[in-house]
Amino acid sequence: MVHDPQALVHFALHLRYRDLPPIVVAHAKRCILDLCGVAAAGVGTDLSHIIRDHAARHFGAGDDNGARMLFDGRRVSLPGAALAGGMTIDSMDAHDGHVLTKGHVGVTVLPVLLALADSGILTNEHEFLTALVLGYEVATRAGIALHASACDYHTSGAWNALAAAVLSARALGLDPLKTREALGIAEYHGPRSQMMRCIDHPTMVKDGSGWGAMAGLSAALLAQDGFTGAPAITVEDEGLAPIWADLGTRWCILEQYFKPYPVCRWAQPAVEAALLLIRTHAPLNPEDIHIVRVTSFHQACRLATREPDTTEQAQYSLPFSVGMTLAKGQLGAAEVKTDALRNVTARRLSNSMELRESELFNSRFPAQRWAEVEIEMRDGQLLRSGPITTRGDPETPLSDEELLAKFSALTHPVIGVERASAIRDSIDGLGHREGALRRLLNSVLEYGET
Repeated sequence: MVHDPQALVHFALHLRYRDLPPIVVAHAKRCILDLCGVAAAGVGTDLSHIIRDHAARHFGAGDDNGARMLFDGRRVSLPGAALAGGMTIDSMDAHDGHVLTKGHVGVTVLPVLLALADSGILTNEHEFLTALVLGYEVATRAGIALHASACDYHTSGAWNALAAAVLSARALGLDPLKTREALGIAEYHGPRSQMMRCIDHPTMVKDGSGWGAMAGLSAALLAQDGFTGAPAITVEDEGLAPIWADLGTRWCILEQYFKPYPVCRWAQPAVEAALLLIRTHAPLNPEDIHIVRVTSFHQACRLATREPDTTEQAQYSLPFSVGMTLAKGQLGAAEVKTDALRNVTARRLSNSMELRESELFNSRFPAQRWAEVEIEMRDGQLLRSGPITTRGDPETPLSDEELLAKFSALTHPVIGVERASAIRDSIDGLGHREGALRRLLNSVLEYGET
């Protein structure tokens, strides 16, 4: 294989809408719908309120009039809008991801594109969809490349910043040299934060994606002004060339998973197992449960907060996620909001839960995530789920009906049925219905809480 360090730049600047297979375009729209739903639910979190107020105070729109923040309406600078949007989506932790990156792409790509579109830099609907797909193709490979070349496990912002940079460079009309500089700046300044630190001590820093969005968009703006930063090692290192060799033939956007529940992906197999037991043994009275035992892989067992006081702690807690599922019979946005975290039954089950590692499940991670749940009832009866994997992966996909139901559950309590329907219709119209992009912007960028 002859390595061409400029192959990514050439692909990024020359990809056209006509190059995208129809299945890729359709999946891009599914990603947009899912991300908008997650963002709508996220605006009610403390994290989102704080970061949007922060951006409004400290990221002024400047001479170019900036862009509106997701479900907020206030105008801030482009990097400020990207930062706030990425963190708002990340705050609900129900957004798409990729198993081999152990992280998330759309959470950064969509807010950056919305900021560029709302500012008037990007106005063509075909270009909007093409840039979205480009972002998924770049970020997914950048994440795999970073994991293959760095000794630590970094948050998504460390590598999805490169996608933010390259699609911003494309929208700004940068030439190949400045696009290469933008990639180098983004890689250097992207937040190489340590993911397991937040797993062990959950706080609002979370997965770094908002910071990655801000860093990547800023990198392109800096490169436009002549700032230098190349090379991006994860792109140009010859040893990582195979990761980039299939651009345009393998579509990584089709490999993304969709989350059924607003908690860390690593906890979701155990949640699935708990729901299976609820269905199989209905009616299952949570007060009759004596103890719950969960067997899963090492990283899932690190999600060990027992009595969460914040949404972030609840989302990064396997025992509480399972305990709340058993207590309420479901796990949605309402179950991870702060006013729900004092549920006595959920806390009792969480505190008494036994977590066990399986070497078999360890060996399958990260390509697969498995768990098994055993419930011992007060009368001595044992209920076993058997091994369960996650739903929403390409191998276990959520149907269009399930994604729509998730979108409705996340949006209707926040923005109402009519506005949620407007978002759906505008997404469906992208690329073939005049004015769809402008309607989407107005639907998702105005103030969002009822």
